[in-house]
Amino acid sequence: MSIIGVRIDGRLIHGQVANLWTTKLNISRIMVVDNVVCNNAIEKSGLKLATPSGVKLSVLPVEKAAANILAGKYDSQRLLIVAKKPETLYELVEAGVPIEEINVGNMSQSTTTRSITKSINVDDNDINYFNKLNEKGVKLVAQMVPSDKAEDFMSFLTK
Repeated sequence: MSIIGVRIDGRLIHGQVANLWTTKLNISRIMVVDNVVCNNAIEKSGLKLATPSGVKLSVLPVEKAAANILAGKYDSQRLLIVAKKPETLYELVEAGVPIEEINVGNMSQSTTTRSITKSINVDDNDINYFNKLNEKGVKLVAQMVPSDKAEDFMSFLTK
């Protein structure tokens, strides 16, 4: 299996993902999984611009992403999956994609969220899906950049 990393980041591709994580994990393809962004030409253009040279980009809905991964389409590549919300990654797991660990990065603040770290804000729906992923045996860690220590994300939800 070619999945090297899986990250939740509301910003999708930006400095931390494009430069730090892609380099640290030696990524050859970033896959953005989002049922809305995949149909937005402007957002897709922005993601292409943010993707480092030499790294391929896929922007796919959940169903197509799962089908491509399970068909072995990326087996010869080092794949980083990025999604905005835990719900999206739960849908991939439910579709049979073998995700062992998720790095919870930046989740932006909104009127419905509460802060659990300085850069992670969750609402009740997010918490529900984090719990479901945890119950499925997916390890959840909080680590903004590679130089930070990876911390058990679920411990933040119980504070």
